[in-house]
Amino acid sequence: MKQVTHTLKDGRIEVADVPVPTLSDKFVLIRTNASIISAGTEKTKIDMGKKSLLEKARARPDLVKQVIKKLRSEGLAKTLGTVSTRLAAANPLGYSSSGTALAVGGLVDGIRPGDRVACGGVGYANHAEFAVVPKNLIVKVPDNVSDEEAAFTTLGSIALQGIRLADPKLGETVLVLGLGLLGQMTVQMLQANGCRVLGTDLDPSLIKLAQSWGAVGIDLDGAEVACRELTAGMGVDAVLVCAGTSSNAPIELCGRITREKGRVVVVGAVGMDIPRDDYFKKEISVVISRSYGPGRYDPVYEEGGNDYPAGYVRFTEQRNMQTVIELIASGRLDVKSLITHRFPVEEAVAAYGLIEGQKREPYLGIILNYAGADEQSQRSVPARIDVASTPINKAKLGLSMVGAGNYATASLLPPLRESGEVEMRGLMTSSGRTAASVAKQFGFHFCASDMAEVLAADTDAVVVATRHDTHASYVCSALKAGKHVFVEKPLALNMDELAEVAAALAAAPDRQLQVGFNRRYAPLTQEVLAHFAPVRSPRVVQIRVNAGFIPKEHWIQDPVMGGGRLIGEACHFVDLACALAASDPVEVHTIGMSKPGVSPLLNDNVCINLRFADGSIASIVYTADGSKAQPKERVEVHGGGRSAVIDDFKTGEFFEGDTGHRRSKMASQDKGQKAMLQGWVKGLRSGQAQTPSKTLLAVSAATIAAVESMTVGGPVAVNPQN
Repeated sequence: MKQVTHTLKDGRIEVADVPVPTLSDKFVLIRTNASIISAGTEKTKIDMGKKSLLEKARARPDLVKQVIKKLRSEGLAKTLGTVSTRLAAANPLGYSSSGTALAVGGLVDGIRPGDRVACGGVGYANHAEFAVVPKNLIVKVPDNVSDEEAAFTTLGSIALQGIRLADPKLGETVLVLGLGLLGQMTVQMLQANGCRVLGTDLDPSLIKLAQSWGAVGIDLDGAEVACRELTAGMGVDAVLVCAGTSSNAPIELCGRITREKGRVVVVGAVGMDIPRDDYFKKEISVVISRSYGPGRYDPVYEEGGNDYPAGYVRFTEQRNMQTVIELIASGRLDVKSLITHRFPVEEAVAAYGLIEGQKREPYLGIILNYAGADEQSQRSVPARIDVASTPINKAKLGLSMVGAGNYATASLLPPLRESGEVEMRGLMTSSGRTAASVAKQFGFHFCASDMAEVLAADTDAVVVATRHDTHASYVCSALKAGKHVFVEKPLALNMDELAEVAAALAAAPDRQLQVGFNRRYAPLTQEVLAHFAPVRSPRVVQIRVNAGFIPKEHWIQDPVMGGGRLIGEACHFVDLACALAASDPVEVHTIGMSKPGVSPLLNDNVCINLRFADGSIASIVYTADGSKAQPKERVEVHGGGRSAVIDDFKTGEFFEGDTGHRRSKMASQDKGQKAMLQGWVKGLRSGQAQTPSKTLLAVSAATIAAVESMTVGGPVAVNPQN
């Protein structure tokens, strides 16, 4: 793999080819997607390398003492050999990155292969294509945070730890001295904390940038007078020193501008010859911030994976990282605006040329990007970012239909016609025998014999209700023709088909896709979701489906045409579990009943266990061998001191605390078909999709993985991108 290194002997920067690090039990192997250069810290290392041997000795007297001790105990020759080896060794650079988990140690909880993560730690989260990082220096990245933004997480934790040590109160005045990368993030977080923030730096452009976040910019030369005037002579409550200089001027300025019993927190590397008079008379507290937070430099925490109890250490390194990623996700910390340069890792030497002054241009956030060291599988699914489609403002939507079987004519076409929102355009059926009568019954303008005819220009959307093995190809054809699509379940029968659908979606980002997963829109499902709306903890979902027997001669039991009942029908309940958990699946483990001669694909007596991104879990019992006297479906949801039960989508029970209980009863069974179709049409009108395509792909991938799980005899990660 490629890794950025420097040598202490001469400060040389290289992009070296080195072995991929080895995974161990409490670590995670990560493929790096982006990393950020910490200009202050990394420039200090590089500058140290360029010093003469005497200058190095003067700068690091602690190391000189170690050399002298070794010289006395081991002699001149061995000591010189050791020193020479260490000076010539290539050392990794970088400590703040983001990537994708490839493999997880056996003692790591909460991270799974395929998760996007933010990583920290000198010697761990290096500028390298692969990294092995301790579990306590990793946090998961929310979907709305990009890899480049996530790469700032550890760097942001340094700024946050300084703020925590300053203990700013709502309404206090805090000066940020030094407005580089750390300073700018410090300004934003102090603003979010409700402080009055002052900012100063030698560079006027950095002061201007701090002002854009809401800070009061002050000139460094006039900082003492400005601080006195802005605080009515009292002095600032706290100073966060984010500058990097060997000069003692910053610490001297802090003594003059800080109020009595104020606080000074040193985040950057500055001179620390504290003038006693100012600090003594005002009893100013001085603290040097220790990097990312509690746990730093503690091998028991970092390498051993042992956490500190939150009751004693509320914010550790990892919990600081979690706070930063949440601030980025919420928009209260804007790091994207701090990026000034991007380089592929192969051009890292040019990137460091900026901070070494070889290129005379301003810089702030310098990102290194990684193309991806291992090639994606040929079955990979292209990512799609959902965007708002163009709202359809016509009096009626032009709707064409492919397939007109019993379900389509009984459950899809009647509510669409009754909505008054659609105009039936073209109808195509496989045999053509029923096309004319269905067209007449529902008012289609014409019958078609092939797909091209129903994709005419006056068709806005296409409904696909054909046999399962045709769904994926028809969906792709419609999307490529620029049409919105509603397709009955399943979306695809295998990962190859799902990849083709996702590619068509990625190529048509403003087209909407809806899959006929109707149970999530049922009135009782919506009542359950409203019941759990106040709950923020993960949920436990249990679904029992007494599906009934279907003979093996039926077309759905044909692996090619129908795909089997798991893929063809159980997908409904995978989607329902996702809706009730309010999260997408990340892992599935299926156990099937042992019956002679039954392949996993056609096994219709199974237990499907799902794990979701937010920690929720679900268990789906799907059986064909139950009594017809028992109702078909029962759903239970538990979490946060609340429970809910749905019986056959006719009645619901809702429980809260120790005594809270109410019942809800439908006039008749309602599994959500009408609400689903109304929502789809409304989404086409507004331009906002009813269900994100990411969720539709994840549900389909999880259902396919459920069959694969029975084949491999163990859990399977759900990642629609692989």
